[in-house]
Amino acid sequence: MEQLKLFARMLRGSLSDLAPIIAVIAFFQIFILQQMPDDPVSIATGLFIVAVGLALFIQGLEVGIFPVGENLAQEFAKKGSALWLLLFAFLIGFSTTIAEPALIAIADKAAVISEGKIDAMLLRLTVALSVGSAIALGTFRILTGHPIHFYIITGYVIVVVLTFFVPPEIVGLAYDSGGVTTSTVTVPLVAALGVGLASSIRGRNPVIDGFGLIAFASLTPMIFVQVYGLIEYAVGGKEIIEAMAQSVAVEVEHSRTVAQHAWALVLELADVIKDVTPILVVIFFFQYAIIKKQVPNLPRIVFGIVLVILGLYAFIVGLEMGLFPIGETMALQLTERDNQLLIYLFAFLIGFSTTMAEPALLAIAHKVQDISAGKINQLVLRIAVALGVAIGIALGAYRIVAGDPIHYYIIAGYTIVIILTWLAPRYIIPIAYDSGGVTTSTVTVPLVAALGLGLATNIEGRSPLIDGFGLIAFASLFPMITVMAYGVITEYGVKRASSKPKEEEI
Repeated sequence: MEQLKLFARMLRGSLSDLAPIIAVIAFFQIFILQQMPDDPVSIATGLFIVAVGLALFIQGLEVGIFPVGENLAQEFAKKGSALWLLLFAFLIGFSTTIAEPALIAIADKAAVISEGKIDAMLLRLTVALSVGSAIALGTFRILTGHPIHFYIITGYVIVVVLTFFVPPEIVGLAYDSGGVTTSTVTVPLVAALGVGLASSIRGRNPVIDGFGLIAFASLTPMIFVQVYGLIEYAVGGKEIIEAMAQSVAVEVEHSRTVAQHAWALVLELADVIKDVTPILVVIFFFQYAIIKKQVPNLPRIVFGIVLVILGLYAFIVGLEMGLFPIGETMALQLTERDNQLLIYLFAFLIGFSTTMAEPALLAIAHKVQDISAGKINQLVLRIAVALGVAIGIALGAYRIVAGDPIHYYIIAGYTIVIILTWLAPRYIIPIAYDSGGVTTSTVTVPLVAALGLGLATNIEGRSPLIDGFGLIAFASLFPMITVMAYGVITEYGVKRASSKPKEEEI
């Protein structure tokens, strides 16, 4: 009965979170495009399934994933073994990335095009190693108590410097790679690990020190992919990059057709289970083989994991039934109308509405509000992040229409991030850095990728290879700016309010 009440509450919240997406689609269909969708019943059904999936997913996280992640972190802290903890962090990052379906598709395609010159498994290992190393490095930072901005700013400098040496064909793809490596299941588990560890170590603050692991996992792939592109392009890797672009295009097309085939539902569930399995193997191996303790409340944890799997499965099926087809069709219709302002408005609104419904952001925002004792409001945080994504995608769409090189925009954005890092309160900085990773997940990435490739394909003089990628990078960058700006404004308001009585006394 308690779980049913919790689900009902989560479902109400999910429906309200999806309301902005429905409003954007209805507005454009009725007032701008003046066309009815081909299958409104299927779309409505798909959106309702998305809401159910979101509710199950968040409930499963709270019941299963968050408790087991925090418990493991606390046990590692009690055990006092930094080596085992760093190994666990590495394997969590590595195991979730090596099984990423998009990465597998790209690696296999690269191997075929290069006639075996590029080994698919070696390419996947390279990317997985970058994420594993990132989470281990972030865990090391929590253990040592080092300020996160020294690490992140150094990483951004490396990314920017490499940009001037990397061929233009690889730049957008490299920037985008930082957003697609943090999956919907990985983000909450990694956040739980960081918060649990920071809560267990004396002298650490869960808000200041507990967040930031996702930022590391979003940063290092950009560096690794740029270096990989430098090496491969120098020896004829242009074909490899083109293969990656074709693979993404195939994935976008796949999202259009999968909802039409009932047999694909079973494959979707198998894919979700396959994505979650490596994480569960790592968790239970360390729980029983290293810590050598039973999992507390094991039936409840298993129940939560099942809810996560079912929720994520329903969420993906609902997206493919309801959101993807209409989103991609509308992007094509807008480019055909030759009205640039409509394109920017659609990009802004779809960025905002999809981010407000993003499962990973929902999970992180609730966790931030809990551990900050309400100092950071989850709704305000989500709005700040969603505004950042909306501005980023709209600006990214403008870049594609204008045909400007991406790196000037990204370098300017990183410069603003660095300046705000020194102005923002310490408690908001790790959360701001993490916000760039949690926005580019299950909902946002496919729609944004389809929009970017659609614009670059349909606008004369643009190349899908050079211009089509990069929107995900914009969606990752600008939330960091808006969240830190939110922290600066909030802190200024607090200081002003505290100084007001003194002014009145004078």
